Amino acid sequence: MNAKKIIQLAGISGALAVGIGAFGAHGLESLLIQNGRLETFQTAVQYHFYHTLALLGIGILGKAIPNWKGFVFSAWCMVLGILIFSGSLYLLSVTGITWLGAITPAGGLAFILGWISITYQSIKQR
Repeated sequence: MNAKKIIQLAGISGALAVGIGAFGAHGLESLLIQNGRLETFQTAVQYHFYHTLALLGIGILGKAIPNWKGFVFSAWCMVLGILIFSGSLYLLSVTGITWLGAITPAGGLAFILGWISITYQSIKQR
């Protein structure tokens, strides 16, 4: 994956975050309240947005610093984090299947690895 593809992926992810957030607020609100998961859904959307912006920043850095090798790993960590962390919370919120919450921390770990990778690569970069 190159910097251009990461930026494109950030654009798609951002559009999905807006769409999912709006659908949750308008189309799913009664279900989320019934399941007691409105705040859980909001958390999923927030982290989806935060890490979409991080993904965009990684893509921009990849374009600005073409020899930066670590940006691909950081980007994949953010993508996996969005899919696992936010995805599991989205599903938990609408289905009420509580065991999905057990996989959410794996997404959080992917986010952490992505941020650590950015830090490490910035230290290593000359």
